[in-house]
Amino acid sequence: MIVAMLALAGIFVALYLLLYKIGVVGNLSCSIGSCETVNTSKWAVFIGAPVAAWGVGFYVVQVALALVSLEGRYADSVGMSKLLALVSGSGFVFSAWLTYLELFVIKAICQWCVISAIIVTTVFVIAMLDLRERADLAVTGADTVS
Repeated sequence: MIVAMLALAGIFVALYLLLYKIGVVGNLSCSIGSCETVNTSKWAVFIGAPVAAWGVGFYVVQVALALVSLEGRYADSVGMSKLLALVSGSGFVFSAWLTYLELFVIKAICQWCVISAIIVTTVFVIAMLDLRERADLAVTGADTVS
């Protein structure tokens, strides 16, 4: 449930940045850093789509996976935990790459991007802890049956 709530917050952050990128929001509210510099750079588009759109899609998938993993037949599924860890891990790697670009290529920081990176990192850590816990339970349960 925590992953679902964090991913929902991520949807709002990414959606705000997407609305700016497509011209719905005129100026970004950015009290720290240079959000507009980052979001108007050539790096703000990935494979023909705004990075923020990829973020919205990523977070929607995270919410869906988190909610499905709470459902009865998937509640103790190691496979579902692996999928959640894999997807969140890919988001973590992508976010780390974007943070690298902000720091060393664009040389500007977007506070909203930093918030998203914190959310992605937290989701990844929680997903990995969940995977470890479910894998331990599966092994313990298997030992009990034997």
